[in-house]
Amino acid sequence: MLKRQYIPIFVTIGLFALMFAAGSFRYTGFFSLQVLLNLLIDNAFLLITAVGMTFVIVSGGIDLSVGSVIALTTMISASLVQAGWSPAVVIPLVLVLGAAFGWGMGAMIHYFKIQPFIVTLAGMFLARGLCYMININTITIDNPFYVAVAQTKIPLPGGSFITISVLIALVVVLLGVYIAHYTRFGRNTYAIGGSEPSAILMGLPVGLTKMGVYAMSGFCSALAGVVFTFYMLSGYGLHAMGMELDAIAAVVIGGTLLTGGVGYIVGTFFGVLMQGGIQTIISFEGTLSSWWTKIVIGLLLCLFILLQKWLSERRWAAKT
Repeated sequence: MLKRQYIPIFVTIGLFALMFAAGSFRYTGFFSLQVLLNLLIDNAFLLITAVGMTFVIVSGGIDLSVGSVIALTTMISASLVQAGWSPAVVIPLVLVLGAAFGWGMGAMIHYFKIQPFIVTLAGMFLARGLCYMININTITIDNPFYVAVAQTKIPLPGGSFITISVLIALVVVLLGVYIAHYTRFGRNTYAIGGSEPSAILMGLPVGLTKMGVYAMSGFCSALAGVVFTFYMLSGYGLHAMGMELDAIAAVVIGGTLLTGGVGYIVGTFFGVLMQGGIQTIISFEGTLSSWWTKIVIGLLLCLFILLQKWLSERRWAAKT
C-alpha cells in the first residue's frame, strides 16, 4: 500500500502531468521536449534554491534570506568581475561567503535559541542592504566567460537544447537526493525535524546539523546567485525579489511538511516544474495577467496545506 507521506508527491506529479497534457491539447506547439526543457532553463536558479530550502524545512526551520543572498551574490560577482577579478576566484569566493552567511544564521538559531523566522528575516534585510552598499544601480557584466556561459547551448537529440545552468541544477538535485537519503547528515536532518528533543536524547549532533543545514541553504543560494548572474548578466540589488517565497511554495507543493521531518528532493523538483508550467501556460494564453501565476500558486499552496493537515490527522488517529 502507498505510504501516506508519499501521497503529496504523487499528487504533485499527477497535477503536473495533467497540466502539461491540458496545455498540449489547448495550445499548438506546447507538446514538445523543448517546452519541457525550457521549464528547467528558466527556473534553474529557483530549483537550486529550493533544494537548499528543502533541507531547512525538513529540519523544522525556515530560511527567508535566500532571495537576498542571491541578489548579494550577483552584486559581489558583478562588481568584482567588472573590476578585473578572474571568475575562477570570484565564483568560489561568493560560494564560500554564502555558506558562511548561512552557517552564521544557523549558529545564532542554535546557540541563542532564536526562532529561525526572526534570524533569517534579519539575514534577509542584512543581505539586501549590503547590496545597496555596493551599488544602488545595475552593474552589467561583459566578462567573456560569463557571456560565453550565458550563450552556450548544449544540443540534444531532436533539435532541442539545454544550458549549462540546467546541468548545474540537475547535479544539485542529484547531490541533494544522495545527501538526504544516503548520508548520516541527511538522516540527522530528518530526525531533528521529526522531533528535536528525541534527536537530542539519541545523542545526535543537533547543533552541527542545524548549522550545516543553514550553511547548505546559504551555499545553494549563492550557487543560485551565480546561475542567476549567468541568466541576467548583471548584478542588481532588486534581483530575486520574493524568491524565498517561490522556493518555499515549491517545497511545500512538492510534499514537504512545514512542520519538518517529511520531505523529498524529487517532490521539490516537480514543485518547481509546476510553477514553471503555470507561467508557461499563462504566456501561451497571451490574454492573462502574469499575476495569475501567483493566484494559482496560492490556491495550490492552500490545497497542499489542507492535504498535509489531513494526512497528519490521519497519522495521529492511526497512532491512537
